[in-house]
Amino acid sequence: MKKFLELVSLGLTMTVPARSVLNRRCARLRPACLRLRGSFFRRLDIFTASLILPGSVPVIKRQGSQAMQHIRNIAIIAHVDHGKTTLVDCLLKQSGTFRANQHESQEERLMDSMDLEKEKGITIRAKNAAFKYKNYHINIVDTPGHADFGGEVERIMNMIDGVLLVVDATDGPQAQTRFVLRKALEAGAKPIVVINKIDRDNATPKKVLDLVFELFMSLNATDEQLDFPFIYCSAKGGYAKVELDHVAGTMEPLFDAIVKHIPPPRAKAGDGFQVLVANLDYSDYLGRIAFGKIVEGKVKLGDPAICRHGHGAITKGKITAIFHFEGMKRIEVQEAHAGDIIGLTGFEDVFIGETICDSELRAALPYIPIDPPTIQMEFAVNDGPLAGMDGKLVTARHIWDRLVKETRTNVALRIAQTSDPKIFAVSGRGEMQIAILVEQMRREGHEVLVSRPEVLWKKDAEGNAMEPIEKLFVEVPNDCLGGVMENLAKRKAQITNMNHVANTVSVEALVPMRGLIGFETDLVNTTRGMGVMSHLFHEYGQDRGEIAARKNGSLVSMDSGEATPYALNMVQERGRLMIEPGDMVYVGMIVGENARENDIPVNPVKEKRLTNMRSQGDGKGIQLNSPLKLSLERALEYIDVDEYVEATPKNLRLRKKELDETRRKRTEKSRVIRFVTE
Repeated sequence: MKKFLELVSLGLTMTVPARSVLNRRCARLRPACLRLRGSFFRRLDIFTASLILPGSVPVIKRQGSQAMQHIRNIAIIAHVDHGKTTLVDCLLKQSGTFRANQHESQEERLMDSMDLEKEKGITIRAKNAAFKYKNYHINIVDTPGHADFGGEVERIMNMIDGVLLVVDATDGPQAQTRFVLRKALEAGAKPIVVINKIDRDNATPKKVLDLVFELFMSLNATDEQLDFPFIYCSAKGGYAKVELDHVAGTMEPLFDAIVKHIPPPRAKAGDGFQVLVANLDYSDYLGRIAFGKIVEGKVKLGDPAICRHGHGAITKGKITAIFHFEGMKRIEVQEAHAGDIIGLTGFEDVFIGETICDSELRAALPYIPIDPPTIQMEFAVNDGPLAGMDGKLVTARHIWDRLVKETRTNVALRIAQTSDPKIFAVSGRGEMQIAILVEQMRREGHEVLVSRPEVLWKKDAEGNAMEPIEKLFVEVPNDCLGGVMENLAKRKAQITNMNHVANTVSVEALVPMRGLIGFETDLVNTTRGMGVMSHLFHEYGQDRGEIAARKNGSLVSMDSGEATPYALNMVQERGRLMIEPGDMVYVGMIVGENARENDIPVNPVKEKRLTNMRSQGDGKGIQLNSPLKLSLERALEYIDVDEYVEATPKNLRLRKKELDETRRKRTEKSRVIRFVTE
């Protein structure tokens, strides 16, 4: 037996012809080892067979296949503010990812790493994390819930095999719940329904579960998909339960449901490798990092590889680093197997949706198509008198390079150059998505002019213009219903359903996307902050006609300088101010809102003339009303078609596109129809 083991160890370093000789010698020695015919000898037979027989599967590959059975790739999807990020926090903390004395164990919303995410309380970018449960490695992706960031949900569907559909136990399924569930079912992901916030006073988890089932039915789910598992939980309280009457103090029922119901990765072991890129990041030391799931084979550090680009070109290179997720950290590893979600470096020009594989013999992997954008804005170089005072990145080249950089990681955004070299067209899902981009550019030191959002139309088979129609869901108090309905009528909305529940009314309507621009602000004002709205793309429909953009005109400065209290006191008699004394203004800048429909020129820098005569106004203090301060999102909704928002690192100003009053009068405001570029 000792000699037999020596021969087996020798086979590890022998060539294939020499191993055939070893096989014959082992066969002669085998009768001497009959007393070891138990499990130990059977393992030796398997081991020697894998070493000697040509074409056999090596042990390490079988171990990788077994490891793939202990991997789970899931995404958490839901409507905005239904508790996705809080649930990820709870899963990471209760799985033992962090030590008790780590600062992460005390923080909230760990996955919201961007400053804007922490400030606004929403998730903007999809992010990866991982945790261990028993002997399972679970990769988890936190996704945004806002409709404008739906592209983040679509692109990660290539990486995952199951989803946790989180639904608020009070609000029930909302507009974005329908959108993300439809995308998950189309991608073939296995859903687990998580009814969250069951500890709220007015929670109705059983009723919400019935509504979720109706939602599955309306999306034409299969019988297998309709038989979905469900869990009741409170992410804030840190517990989950299979039935409401069960007593639970941890998230263990949810962990068990993930392991039991989410299938292993849809991947296969074998030679070579294939990775479909679903996310990108950048390292100052390693360059661009491409994240995705290994669909086939295994990848090792230093392996030669190619990148199949979307336009058909092929780039050759090699794998310079492999990253594996543990908790919220990226750990560098030497190799990774099929089914795991990893990061690869070595290709600087890789984009989302492209394939990285070992050789040109492998075809590109199919990529889930992204829904087209529905609105467009103009980004222009700041050519105002105060340009360059706040920011350092002010030229057209700076703006274009930043937009190109954004499109590399944001698949729902499209950019194009226009006939004017200083103006770029940026298309996206909604004004909030583009407003987030503008805010990021401001914080990086850019100065940019941004126009009012314009809806992108399509043409039907007969060449008729078709505009995007949104399905709107509104919940308002009973006493505010009249004002909201009047507002919707002016925006050409078509009411499809209305339900009265206690003191609130739920309204469903089909409204042109043009009509939704600025509606959320009106809803907040009409309902005193009690109204809630969400919307979802429905279809392209016939032109609904002209929709008034804004009732009031603008107070436009006719002089440059520093605003004075004396001048503003007279200007405020014409309307509402948007600036304060001491602010710098210039010709063509909007300093307030006119009480009437037309624009009027005003002089906000006029100073009081000093004379030897005593006037009646001496000794009286000037009483200025508080100015109207607009956020970036509100400013983009507020401006008219002939106006810009001037965004700089320190200031937000409104101005006319044409600063000169005489030229401005010649240019008539007109409705422009823009079409989607396929």
